[in-house]
Amino acid sequence: MTWDTADPRPFGDDLSPALSCTPRKRALFAADTYFLESYEQLGALTADPDGFLHRHAALLLKPDAVVSRQIPVTVDWLARNGLRIVAAERTRLTRTAVRSLWYYQWNLATPQRRRLADLFMDSCDAVVLVVRPEADQTGAAPASVVMTERKGPTDPLARVPGQLRYEIGRYSYLLNLVHTPDEPADVARELGIHFDTARRERVYADALAGHDRSARARELADQLHAEVPRRDLTFDPAAERLKAAVAEAEEATRPGAVRDELRAARQAARSPEGYRRLLEAVWRAGLPLDPWDVVIVGTHVLPMKRKGLAPVLDGVGVRDWQRHMARLAAR
Repeated sequence: MTWDTADPRPFGDDLSPALSCTPRKRALFAADTYFLESYEQLGALTADPDGFLHRHAALLLKPDAVVSRQIPVTVDWLARNGLRIVAAERTRLTRTAVRSLWYYQWNLATPQRRRLADLFMDSCDAVVLVVRPEADQTGAAPASVVMTERKGPTDPLARVPGQLRYEIGRYSYLLNLVHTPDEPADVARELGIHFDTARRERVYADALAGHDRSARARELADQLHAEVPRRDLTFDPAAERLKAAVAEAEEATRPGAVRDELRAARQAARSPEGYRRLLEAVWRAGLPLDPWDVVIVGTHVLPMKRKGLAPVLDGVGVRDWQRHMARLAAR
């Protein structure tokens, strides 16, 4: 990979087409430190890192999955769908981790979406599962690609029965509970973001051993449930709690423009536009309200996606990979 510079040397080695069907991704990841560290470490543990990444997928259960108690439901769904959990670890979705995970897509994120994500992503630990199909199928698309399709889309209205996101909760665009890396290269890169060298080696070693680690996943869920209160992520209760909290804050605010704005915004909060006005007034006033209620309401009424832009790297599907594998086989 090179750009138009005076230095003709490439930024990285060519990546195998077994890792991504997208030339642009292969070029970018060749110089991506998260990918390189993780892939190099995997290569020291197995003679076939590309095969490992083809056969394995990763599943991130975010804090919204923790507070809604959907990790055990997800473990059950994986088992029913012929997917074995072979590694499970806790991770923390810090502000830096979030921006690293979605670095190539968040050029589309609105300021409101980034702000809401920061309110809940780092509220508690998340869980990373590494999974693989119980039965290998010759010529099948990578497990990560299949898993991403079976997980279901971000838009809750576009999900269908049988998809993971349909079964565990159709809350909103941002509160989608789970995330999966798109392709084999993304699996390596995202494990490089979540874990330092020692923990990543443990994850890879567990996955290479191939034993069923569903009990470990349930143990992590139990730990987090003991640490973090359960939350209802539906809109109506959160909206009522938010308005009640604003009304209480009004009483503690001295008379003036801030108090008047809060009151007017609260009274107007009967439609998406009204709730947007309320959240903007809350943020201008700097009120320390319950972050989950702000997130739940905000994800329903605030813009999530900048229009007219393409992501730096877009997703790919099973059909894309089938065409890609056919081209490789024809060489």
